[in-house]
Amino acid sequence: MEFTAATIAGFLKGEIEGDPEIKVNTVAKIEDGQAGALSFLANPKYEHYIYTTKSSVVLVNKSFIPSSKISATLIKVENSYEAFASLLTLVEEARPKKKGIHPTAVIEPTAKIGTDVYIGPFVSIGENCTVGDGCSLYPHVALGDNSRVGKNTIIYPGVTIYHECVVGSGCIIHAGTVIGSDGFGFAPQDGSEYKKIPQIGNVIIEDNVEIGANVAIDRATMGSTILHNGVKLDNLIQIGHNVEIGENTVMAAESGVAGSAKIGKNCMIGGQVAINGHIQIANGTKIGAQSGILGEIKEENTVLIGTPAIELKQFLRSSVIFKRLPDLKAKIDTLEKELESLKKK
Repeated sequence: MEFTAATIAGFLKGEIEGDPEIKVNTVAKIEDGQAGALSFLANPKYEHYIYTTKSSVVLVNKSFIPSSKISATLIKVENSYEAFASLLTLVEEARPKKKGIHPTAVIEPTAKIGTDVYIGPFVSIGENCTVGDGCSLYPHVALGDNSRVGKNTIIYPGVTIYHECVVGSGCIIHAGTVIGSDGFGFAPQDGSEYKKIPQIGNVIIEDNVEIGANVAIDRATMGSTILHNGVKLDNLIQIGHNVEIGENTVMAAESGVAGSAKIGKNCMIGGQVAINGHIQIANGTKIGAQSGILGEIKEENTVLIGTPAIELKQFLRSSVIFKRLPDLKAKIDTLEKELESLKKK
């Protein structure tokens, strides 16, 4: 598809500086720009690229004031990153959507399949399942008995959704993810053996949730493991049994949440964060990468980092001391030697 700068500016309600009739037919990072490409500038660290980019059109914030001549046509908007995301969404929605049921799909007679769906090769849909209107189930997706998927949800290849689990509308689940596998529940017995505790609950994923590739979300021992509306999970995340994650919380790759932890709304959790079980995390909490959360976080909008995690300001003050530890030890060793010398005298 091809659009003029004027068309894009009209869609975004932006202001044009440059040629309104210049056309773009692709998108590119500002540093990799080429003729006919649309780019954006949001992070000031990348500003130097705007003076050399070969992109035809660049989205910038209205507050941006160039310090040198720019050859590209600029479209000024309130938030260039959000505007660029809106355009990418428009392009994605304009792509042809697959429809129909592949002949190799195995669908139990008791399953209910909505209209305008795509069910790809070798998909397996169990007894009494429900698949909503407009859903896309890509090859090798498996839905266990009595599971439900809401409208317009996209499930990419190789996803397994165990029995009794519920996925809402407008969700996206990426390849290789497993939803509803057994929680890690074992009771110690005499000697060194452990007895498996049956996991008879399920997983409930509400609307507009996106889950990355190769994520594992355990079913509850009893009740439900719940991801509320708007949750976004990155790749390679482990969510334990009976965990509850609040609305619009985001979590980066390789993080893990132990069983029965309750995470509040609008939290931001960095990569490789470990969250202890049976604790609560307040709304709006921000946790830096590789942090370890051992106890409850009661105050909302707290910013934490480290293992065990402490408040960011305290961590930054402590990090100054961390760097000086070798010098401080050398000074202590010197003082100890001097003290021993004085004792002998």
